[in-house]
Amino acid sequence: MRGEILNLKENTANESSTFVTQNDTMLLINLDGEVYAKQGSMAAYQGDVDFEFHGGGMGRFFKKVLTGENLQLMKCSGKGDLFVANNGSAVHVISLEDEKITISSENLLAFESGIAWDVNRIKSGVMGFVAGGLFNTTLTGAGNVAITSWGTPVVLKVDQPTFVDVNCVIAWSTELNVKIKSSMKAGALIGRGSGEAFQMGFTGSGFVIVQPGEGLARLTAATASS
Repeated sequence: MRGEILNLKENTANESSTFVTQNDTMLLINLDGEVYAKQGSMAAYQGDVDFEFHGGGMGRFFKKVLTGENLQLMKCSGKGDLFVANNGSAVHVISLEDEKITISSENLLAFESGIAWDVNRIKSGVMGFVAGGLFNTTLTGAGNVAITSWGTPVVLKVDQPTFVDVNCVIAWSTELNVKIKSSMKAGALIGRGSGEAFQMGFTGSGFVIVQPGEGLARLTAATASS
């Protein structure tokens, strides 16, 4: 049997690494123990792998209920090759070295079990309640994190006030100061996303990762509600 598609075989070049990008839109996890991944992200697996819901304990459960943060995780345990993806979004792997990063739950695909996570509030004032998105997920520790983006993102160095459409923010340095800015004026639909006149403002020293659109899941949700 012949065909170019048959050449797209499993990436076995980095068996010693837990997280390996199989291709632009799929993550291969060389599983030997436990990892956490977005619920429903499993595309395939080989070997002995078990999946169970991971709520993160009562404290984080109540935080998610109170804040509306919709992070849904599953614990993947065992030994084998696990492939995860998020509706064809681009996959990127970040290695934390006893560091913190804040990520939009929509863009969090998977992380190693040695990394702690929590739901945190953005201190953004009254306008934040209007815009939504007051709460995001902070990861802390050492290990690999996989995030996704709708299209090819850009990493902006924050050394001056930086403003990003609330739907285009993927992740940022946790140390940055964050606020919600409104440019609500007559006809002021300036964002790259669905037209909301709100931006997340970042100050301090660090970086913010920005995707060039809202993403398939957000667009689908917006279409369904319209």
